[in-house]
Amino acid sequence: MTLKDFLNTNDRFAAGCGARLVEIAPGTAVATMKVTSAHLNAGDVCQGGAIFTLADLVFAALVNQGENITFAINSTIYYHVSAREGDTLRAEGRISCDHHRIPSVEVEVTNQAGVRIATFTGQAYTGRNPIPVEGLQ
Repeated sequence: MTLKDFLNTNDRFAAGCGARLVEIAPGTAVATMKVTSAHLNAGDVCQGGAIFTLADLVFAALVNQGENITFAINSTIYYHVSAREGDTLRAEGRISCDHHRIPSVEVEVTNQAGVRIATFTGQAYTGRNPIPVEGLQ
């Protein structure tokens, strides 16, 4: 099973939100999510947690490109503008520090018009348990 298949299948929360990894390459990853009425908060815009989940899926794809399972130890998101129902969000990330034990990433979330919706940064900790994947895509 590839890393893309592993995360798309086993990150059940992200899958339930409609977030899907569409591309993984060494040091980069992309995921998308269509904003539906189920994503809206009481202000009738996309819930921040849904946007965070999309960015976090890219984060997971980036930090788990090594041999061992890696989990978040810190993450921050900044919301620039609201996403709205009907938007197709794209989260694209890259490794910003490829430390063997504590990698860092940056993710940018944009809408279909290329408008920056949010920026996400995160750090992770790489443990000693192997991740059961073969390859990225």
